[in-house]
Amino acid sequence: MFFCRFLAKMANNDAVLKRLEQKRAEADQIIEYLKQQIALLKKKAILQATLREGKKLRVESAKLKKEIEELKHELIQAEIKNGVKQIPFPSGTPLQANSTVSENGIQSAPLTTISPGAKEQIKGRGGEEKGKRKLKRKERKREEAVSLLGSADSKPIDVFRLDLRIGHIITARKHPDADSLYVEEIDVGEEAPRTVVSGLVNHVPLKQMENRMVILLCNLKPAKMRGVLSQAMVMCASSPEKVEILAPPNGSVLGDRVTFDAFPGEPDKELNPKKMIWEQIQPDLYTNDECVVTYKGAPFEVKGKGVCRAQTMTNSGIK
Repeated sequence: MFFCRFLAKMANNDAVLKRLEQKRAEADQIIEYLKQQIALLKKKAILQATLREGKKLRVESAKLKKEIEELKHELIQAEIKNGVKQIPFPSGTPLQANSTVSENGIQSAPLTTISPGAKEQIKGRGGEEKGKRKLKRKERKREEAVSLLGSADSKPIDVFRLDLRIGHIITARKHPDADSLYVEEIDVGEEAPRTVVSGLVNHVPLKQMENRMVILLCNLKPAKMRGVLSQAMVMCASSPEKVEILAPPNGSVLGDRVTFDAFPGEPDKELNPKKMIWEQIQPDLYTNDECVVTYKGAPFEVKGKGVCRAQTMTNSGIK
């Protein structure tokens, strides 16, 4: 009898250990997901700080230019008041210290004495030169900030650079190593379907994932998510409380492009992750009061078919 109780107790202990192992694995997955989110938030914070610094530098640059112009004007007025003639001469031609200009040309003449007031104004030129040097330094800093953001790219950072296409989810299944992720096979009208990993398990039931039309961001750089290579991203309306998969207009076919009349252009073949193009565009993507998906107020449109929408979410971000 005692031996049977001992075996039952051991079995219970094994069950508890298995549950603890399962909980530990789930905790590891959550920790990994949180690490990825923290890394993304850090990148966004750096981007926002750089944008703020760039804006501040542009404002300071404009103020400094205005101050320089005012100093120039004051210097000219002071020189005129003190009897110093304003003599234009070609750029790069040095003005001789002991010469004056007459109607017939440049003639030699004694050097005139400059009044103390004019001397003070001439000293002001040194301050003007310092101001110019300061302005150049600020301009260099601004250019470095722009370079950091990838704005030196000849293309503007606008939504037309995103390759947004209509696709159809053929199959969807749980990720083998992550409880919060789905792995989908999505047909976008190419030779083979794309594998896409989406963190939608907690928001969309599996049955609602399969056999539905979606909007797909196709030119993100492929990236592994818990060991599975994801080749695109399913576009969704998102808030802290809710997530909805965006719906293309009725009549859309596989591979249809989502375009914007206000932002014409051809999408990048692949978005450069170092230039953070998607991260700069994404804050201006949102649904309006009628659930229509927009970028800076311009709707996501499939030509001849209509606009893209969320099911119920208004004034929500897009991810």
